[in-house]
Amino acid sequence: MVRVISSQPRKQRKARYNAPHHMRGSLLHAALSKELQGKYKRRSIRVIKGDTVKVLRGDHAGTEGLVDYVITRDARIVVDGVSVKKADGTEVPRPVDPSNVMITDLNLEDKRREQKLSGE
Repeated sequence: MVRVISSQPRKQRKARYNAPHHMRGSLLHAALSKELQGKYKRRSIRVIKGDTVKVLRGDHAGTEGLVDYVITRDARIVVDGVSVKKADGTEVPRPVDPSNVMITDLNLEDKRREQKLSGE
């Protein structure tokens, strides 16, 4: 996480927006469900494409879906089924902050991720 001494919201926000690329990954962590926490002995992990998440906050709270893609630059994720209607009636995906979701199922196609979780 970006270390900021100040507790002022404007400075916290500025630190997130101006965070270097190598620190943005820490802004993409989301909480694991209770079952996954017990299985992997971790509270949170970085969200990747293919994970199944449940939205906990906002207008789409309760919606569960696959992560379509991750926007590293903005520290947001796009979840299947979370969208808003434009004025002309077309649906566009609504990016969600990873802190507002809970991972319910992991995408373990990446062998390095699987090894890291198993502790080998």
